[in-house]
Amino acid sequence: LLDIDLALSTDKPAALTDTSSTEQRYFHKAWERSNRLSLMFMRMTAANNIKFTILVTDNAKELMKSVENISQSESADKSRAGTLMGTLTTIKYDGSRTMHEH
Repeated sequence: LLDIDLALSTDKPAALTDTSSTEQRYFHKAWERSNRLSLMFMRMTAANNIKFTILVTDNAKELMKSVENISQSESADKSRAGTLMGTLTTIKYDGSRTMHEH
């Protein structure tokens, strides 16, 4: 998993040409691998409630930016509110604390 963050920390390299150097070809190959792995990992670990709102892209950096924007949006607030409501409706009061102790 070396350089897995390469696609997130650098912009997509220019397309290779017949005159591309060995170093450019190596970097392009490493960036493509990093991008593919990053996309796969992010899509696998994204919360189900936001998967449908994530940008469809083949660029990991763009996907990360999309997730960042979603996390700051109203849908994230609704998701958070839903989680809190779920918690509040399932907790049980055991009588051991008063309201002033919280």
